[in-house]
Amino acid sequence: MAPRANWKGFLRLSLVTCPVALYPATSDSEKVSFNQLNRATGHRIKYLKVDADTGEEVANEDIVKGYKVDTDTFIEVTKEELENVALESTRTIEIDEFVDRSEIDPRYLIRPYYLRPDGKVGHDAFAVIRETIREMDKVAIGRVVLTNREHIIALEPLDKGLMGTLLRYPYEVRDPVEYFDEIQDVKVTKDMLDLARHIVDQKSGHFEPDKFEDQYETAVVDLINQKRAGKPIVPKERPRGENVVDLMEALRRSVGGEKSAEVASAPKKPAKKPKKASAGQKEMLMPIAGKKPAKETAAKKPTARQRKSA
Repeated sequence: MAPRANWKGFLRLSLVTCPVALYPATSDSEKVSFNQLNRATGHRIKYLKVDADTGEEVANEDIVKGYKVDTDTFIEVTKEELENVALESTRTIEIDEFVDRSEIDPRYLIRPYYLRPDGKVGHDAFAVIRETIREMDKVAIGRVVLTNREHIIALEPLDKGLMGTLLRYPYEVRDPVEYFDEIQDVKVTKDMLDLARHIVDQKSGHFEPDKFEDQYETAVVDLINQKRAGKPIVPKERPRGENVVDLMEALRRSVGGEKSAEVASAPKKPAKKPKKASAGQKEMLMPIAGKKPAKETAAKKPTARQRKSA
């Protein structure tokens, strides 16, 4: 089932308008999550909202936002007052301009969303806006209010819908001079560049997200299963970095090491796609997280890792 929309309103290009809904394009729900426990009792830790002076718990309906003026002075702002701030972007994404994708600095990107028509009407207008952006090979820039804040949003075609990426404002991006000013000016020789380019050529490929596996997540799943099975936990030795004394020698050895690795790995079978491993992780953790009924979990054939951990 698709998640609930984070925002509903209208998309407008000049006089062309259509109702749309905005959905999160990413999710962290598949990752392993932990609760905080009392070590002595094993009970979950519960957080309460209390008055800082009286120590008494405060009900949610009695809590308002406050802007801190000084140590003991706050200006109260209610939810209704914030909702009454008359911004057009509260209910409408107005496309203000079109820019080249290459002009958007990656530092300004926050998170992606999916934008689609809301309901059965407005599909024609949505298609006109989408295909115009696609035909012009541009990115549409507009504004949208989410969680009581106005954001810049960049819209570009994605299949039959639009992908909207929230962008930061300039004041949110730090000046790199603060961090890079003390980096020494080093002259890199042609021999070093040639060796480094050779390493890059050996490692060059195409970006295929399915090739990547969250190794930390896999290790956490293994840890949980070992503890469930009552097996002793043996800490693994941490990898240690070595100081590079001779940079040229390190580059030469890297080139030689890559060649040796290619020869050694040639006869091996191709690795299984991480997508299957991820599905296995999710299935293994179902009994822990309680995300599915017991009958549904029992009906599934256990994976090899489950049989080993049981």
